[in-house]
Amino acid sequence: MAITLNHTIVPTHNKEASAQFFADIFGLKVEPPAGHFAVVRVNDTLTFDFDDRNEFESHHYAFHVSDDEFDKIFARIKEACIEYSSDPMHQNRGHINHRQGGRGFYFYDPNGHNLEVLTRT
Repeated sequence: MAITLNHTIVPTHNKEASAQFFADIFGLKVEPPAGHFAVVRVNDTLTFDFDDRNEFESHHYAFHVSDDEFDKIFARIKEACIEYSSDPMHQNRGHINHRQGGRGFYFYDPNGHNLEVLTRT
């Protein structure tokens, strides 16, 4: 059996709002709560379980998507006027990268987590 990631806990200042933001940007749905977590199913094997915390460090989450998914996510980012960059340090704002012949970009969620969307690994 291959090892798969089942879920990860995403620390937030407002779990419901954070789950909804994530779901809206990635074209997903917020599921019914699991215990005290606000849950978004990312794919068949993975959920993001959003949890309220007073203090936490910024995390990095990278998502490998198809070209079609990239176009849709990128359109939602631009529509929401969310700042994006081609690099993880956000030095090249307003640009995407073309690593490995694909496309990618980074943006911050409302909690300061650095999210990456890429079409090639």
